[in-house]
Amino acid sequence: MDTNIVDERLGPTDGKKIFRKMGTCSRTFFHLLNREFGYLKEREECAVDSLAGGIMQKGYQCGMLWGASMAVGAEAYRRINNLNQAQVVAIQATQNIMASFYKRENTINCREITHCDFSSNWSFAKYMFSGRFLHCFDLAQKWAPEAVQTAMKSLNETPPDNAREFLNCASQVIKRMGGTEEEMVMVAGFAGGLGLSGSGCGALSAAIWKKSLEWCKDNNKKTSFKNPQAKEVMTRFYQENDETILCSDISGERFSNISAHITYLKNGGCAKLIATLGDL
Repeated sequence: MDTNIVDERLGPTDGKKIFRKMGTCSRTFFHLLNREFGYLKEREECAVDSLAGGIMQKGYQCGMLWGASMAVGAEAYRRINNLNQAQVVAIQATQNIMASFYKRENTINCREITHCDFSSNWSFAKYMFSGRFLHCFDLAQKWAPEAVQTAMKSLNETPPDNAREFLNCASQVIKRMGGTEEEMVMVAGFAGGLGLSGSGCGALSAAIWKKSLEWCKDNNKKTSFKNPQAKEVMTRFYQENDETILCSDISGERFSNISAHITYLKNGGCAKLIATLGDL
């Protein structure tokens, strides 16, 4: 199938409805793709609420992308027995999903889509009363079929057979936090600022999601939006990085491919940050 041609009949047609039910963009797309794959993950979906609004409403990568990336990671783990290969496929699928999203919106960043600074009550009120929030609902409706088709196509590609000694920042944080191999693959697409894009830190987002998951389980909550555990992760991260969130600024790198990211980590790149987040 030509990836430039999208048949909206071949995918979810209830993006708006699910968005209203789920409450956040990140959870909406984690749920929508999980549903298409046939495996819902209620607790994990609950935890991704905290990445809505571009990482705790900071305006970075759209929550729809974080949710979709986690879904393709979960499916990659189910389909591929080799842990390294599964992580590579998750990253590649995330890159394809991001390209699809960028083609539609000309940006991947929440603030550029919403025109809203969610930390400002005035800006949020303007976002609501101007009707700009409707654009997000329309986006969910229109992009959902394309997101699913892109994910399916990416996951059906033959996994690489040379994925040896594979490393990525997000999965390493989850491993250090005591996460499972499945959780490591679920966040693999976060690497290098989500799909190696250099945007908001993927290691940070992985830690926020993991702590939110623990909080949801411990407190039997149905949403992790603005949960205290996530706020603690963000506070510690800010202290470590002088409030710098962009991967490209933290690492001083623009990763051209997965091998470049692996080499950076092997040479000690972000080792202190990974340890700090992983020990939270």
